[in-house]
Amino acid sequence: MKIIKSLLGSSVGHKLVLAVTGSLLFLFVLAHLVGNLQFYLGPATLNAYGHVFQDNENLRWPIRLALLMTVALHAWTAARLTMANRKARPVGYEGNPPPVAASYASRTMLMTGLIVAVFIVYHLLHFTVRTQAVNLTGQDFSTLTEPSDHGHERHNIFAMMVLGFRQPLVSAFYLVGVGLLGFHLSNGIRAVFQSLGLKNGKWDPMVNRVAPVIAWLIFLGYASIPIAVLLGFGKEVLK
Repeated sequence: MKIIKSLLGSSVGHKLVLAVTGSLLFLFVLAHLVGNLQFYLGPATLNAYGHVFQDNENLRWPIRLALLMTVALHAWTAARLTMANRKARPVGYEGNPPPVAASYASRTMLMTGLIVAVFIVYHLLHFTVRTQAVNLTGQDFSTLTEPSDHGHERHNIFAMMVLGFRQPLVSAFYLVGVGLLGFHLSNGIRAVFQSLGLKNGKWDPMVNRVAPVIAWLIFLGYASIPIAVLLGFGKEVLK
């Protein structure tokens, strides 16, 4: 126990916590993207997929709480590590530029991470809690329902997404949010490999090439949905 406490109180321990929580959040981002992309398969497919999750209270809230706790732990650890690093180098680089390895993405990880955290809170209020005050439509998203194959009412997620993303300000905020998420991931993926000791001379070039590609693909996947809605995709469901 003393060894674990000592490890978690060190910079190495902080980096390990960041790597583990970052990996879990990365897997969630991928799984969430796969679910969101079912939007292109139409209302029936997306709403059926969402109904499985929405209808299972024993699965839904534990996942949400675990996600929020992971985000909080990731942000708290990042803030502590950043403060420790600044305390260790209070004067900075004395007029010299930072090392080449310290890319702009790596030097702004805390800032982009905090903005992404704010975006996640908004996203939960917008589409999960369905807080009417933040959707800018005047529509109560909780009233959007449709009959399921079994005759029960289920939430019409497809209509909610179309209504939500038809608001240019909302879509613009989402594009900024997922853009910063991709920017954060471009360095975060590299950092995970480094913290776990997997980023060595052999793997380093491949990780440096693949990480930005993955980040761009995730950004394009998420960004495509609000853009598609603004271009008219799915508007027929609102008629």
